[in-house]
Amino acid sequence: MVALPVAVVARSGLSGGIDAFVRALWHPVARAALLLTLESAAVMALVNAFMGTLTAYVLVRYRFPGRRLLNLLIDLPFAIPTLVAGLMLVVLLGPGAPLGRSLESAGLRVVYAPASIVLCLLFVTLPFVVRAVEPVLRELDPAEEEAARTLGASDITAFRRVVLPALTPAILSGALLSFSRALGEFGSIVVVAGNIPRRTLTAAVFVFGEVESGNPQAASAMALVLITISFAVLVLVDAFSRKRVHA
Repeated sequence: MVALPVAVVARSGLSGGIDAFVRALWHPVARAALLLTLESAAVMALVNAFMGTLTAYVLVRYRFPGRRLLNLLIDLPFAIPTLVAGLMLVVLLGPGAPLGRSLESAGLRVVYAPASIVLCLLFVTLPFVVRAVEPVLRELDPAEEEAARTLGASDITAFRRVVLPALTPAILSGALLSFSRALGEFGSIVVVAGNIPRRTLTAAVFVFGEVESGNPQAASAMALVLITISFAVLVLVDAFSRKRVHA
């Protein structure tokens, strides 16, 4: 179910030889699309690592009104089509929306700009870091933090010296999974980014465009690169997971 389609894509991408494979990827539009995808996914992963860890910490360590609703909302990106996520961002931040007009008047355009890609990726990958960090936090004994505070450590120092080292493998695993997921995001981006070559065209949308244009070899070449990067990321995730289980 998985290996056969991957093998077919690899065969198609390399059907013209290594030179044709390199030429397809070195085309300015393809190169810009891949670079934009990697940059957007990297920015998203960094933000997601911070915000996801903070959200998981709040959910585990605090009790407050609306906590259960917040917990349910975190999994919402898994339950709705990504096209709907793109539509929501257009309705919220598009040129015809009050908030979108306010941002544009201040010189900040979100929809049909690279910023919209990062926002879409943050929305669809929100649960990865939260759900990776949350079970690890539940297993940690709060008494260790309390002991650090008793010895004179501030809340930030206690978190940095006691909690964060234990969470690091889970944070890295969640961030890498969100990075891998972002590489292939299509539905939300195709709605909000504008898909302008060398500006807002991502790798996944580039693949779709090449298929529609009758150029499956270039589409397969880009797809093969994305598959290779995703597989390498999953190997890293497995390594961090093993480290977490061993710890």
